[in-house]
Amino acid sequence: SLVANAFDTYALELAVRFMEANGGNVSVLTVGAEDTTNTLKNCLAVGAKEAFFVKDDQYAELDAMGTAHVLADAIHKIEKDKGEKFDLILCGKESTDEITGQVGAMLAEKLGLGYISSATVIDLKGEAMEIHQETDDGYNVVSLQCPAVVTVSKPDYDPRYPTIKSKMASRKAVIPTYSAAEIGEINPKKVHCIEYVEPPKKEGGIKIQEKDALLAVNAAMEQMKKDKAI
Repeated sequence: SLVANAFDTYALELAVRFMEANGGNVSVLTVGAEDTTNTLKNCLAVGAKEAFFVKDDQYAELDAMGTAHVLADAIHKIEKDKGEKFDLILCGKESTDEITGQVGAMLAEKLGLGYISSATVIDLKGEAMEIHQETDDGYNVVSLQCPAVVTVSKPDYDPRYPTIKSKMASRKAVIPTYSAAEIGEINPKKVHCIEYVEPPKKEGGIKIQEKDALLAVNAAMEQMKKDKAI
């Protein structure tokens, strides 16, 4: 069965922690052709308050742009049905299969919202969000006005596990499901994966058996010369 990818679980944990600290509501949304109802119920079990599923066979091979397009249409549909708009939309920074890291930015563009990538901390500071944005050298502290889209990197803590009580309660949840016809037009896929190719396996290394350090170094040098490494 399908499970939420790791970065999406970080985004959910960050959202639930923010809700616990500041109030509000956490909704989860997924799009696809395969049944992910159990995955959504697991999200409810760890703290989300409601879940929505956009399911249609036409979504079987969505690329990043197509996924962002459907998500944007679904968000507009849910906002219209609920009569209120989302303040903050969190996504994992990338999926653990395709690893494109594109959907969050494309979704922000589709929705016309501000965007920050690779967040690890989100705090409410007055009317704005203060976000720690992960970088190669540490992190940036960024101020962001809502509504906005933020992608989430791995924080300094692990996502919580559901309790038996919350797990049992989530099983009874009724999850609204939308079809493609209810959401909007599907953009044709523009990027196609032709083939998945695994990298060649590396040959096993050679162990130097000499116990004497000088002899071991000489043997290593000779082997590297033989392999044209030096």
